[in-house]
Amino acid sequence: MPSNPAKPARPRRIAFVAFDGALATDIAGPSDAFGIVNRLHEDETLPALPKPAYEIRYLSLRGGPIRASSGLILETEEPSAKLLADLDTLIVSGGSWMLETIEDKALVRWIAKAAPRARRICSVCSGAFLLAEAGLLDGRNAVTHWAMSDAFRARYPKVKLALDPIFVEDGKMWSSAGVTAGIDLALALIRRDHGPEIATRVAKQMVVFLQRPGGQAQFSAALLAQETQAAKDDPLLEITAYIAAHLDRDLSVNALAKQAGMSSRSFARLFAGRADGLTPAKLVEATRVEAATRALSDSNAPIKQIAAQCGFGDEERMRRAFLRKLGVAPSGYRGRFDLVGATGQRRDE
Repeated sequence: MPSNPAKPARPRRIAFVAFDGALATDIAGPSDAFGIVNRLHEDETLPALPKPAYEIRYLSLRGGPIRASSGLILETEEPSAKLLADLDTLIVSGGSWMLETIEDKALVRWIAKAAPRARRICSVCSGAFLLAEAGLLDGRNAVTHWAMSDAFRARYPKVKLALDPIFVEDGKMWSSAGVTAGIDLALALIRRDHGPEIATRVAKQMVVFLQRPGGQAQFSAALLAQETQAAKDDPLLEITAYIAAHLDRDLSVNALAKQAGMSSRSFARLFAGRADGLTPAKLVEATRVEAATRALSDSNAPIKQIAAQCGFGDEERMRRAFLRKLGVAPSGYRGRFDLVGATGQRRDE
């Protein structure tokens, strides 16, 4: 990937698809990221950028004001043939009432018609439902908000839906997970368009982590385990808390079963039949990886020390776990976080 892709002859046209009930953050977050790029052309220390780099448009099926789920009013325009002819990237937002929104057949037909004209087609959060309803995701990898994953799989069995990633790319189709993951998606698009230096500057301006890996989990391992457990006395609630507090202990199935006061067979039944395929070993590994990512991004501690603290035993086991879960080694993960610590010094100083 070139660090400074060739500058286009004109601004790239980014069009957001909005509708009544859309999530304002799905639009405003990525839109602000592209808007920051437009303001960076004045920085002489950065690679030359067109002025502006992006032309940002807000579209709805009939144009005019739309009301986001929060009540925010967004002024939109009706898409014209001329606008669509020069379209670079189409981004479909999610919404609070998506199962009702996809019943708008005119909206779905318009998306299906407009998408082939764009170089990239993207969705934020539950916007993946609209892309799938338009038949654009069949046979492709995609992601949506974790809370709607079961409904998505049931309705669109031809789509290869993933649960963990923040965003995925499959050809010209990009999809991102819940709400703020749209910013991660925008940073990835900016990096692809203008190189890592520009994407880094945008991330700093927005005070967000630089380029969270696309494979990073949408939510915590503990939440994943507990989300379907309603009873306060459910042993799985207690065992997830125990795992998080004792990462450097023996967390084998037998050890966890003993801690829960159960037989190994009974303990295994707590996980049996889960739709997400979670097992005790996966829960332990995910919790350890989660703790290690926090340590890598929040401290300068050696990787060997973090591996021991988080219960991996050695760096190699931690490296293999990171590659399985995140698709990046611990050193690579740390390299994505250009953060300023409590001392005020950058980590690379």
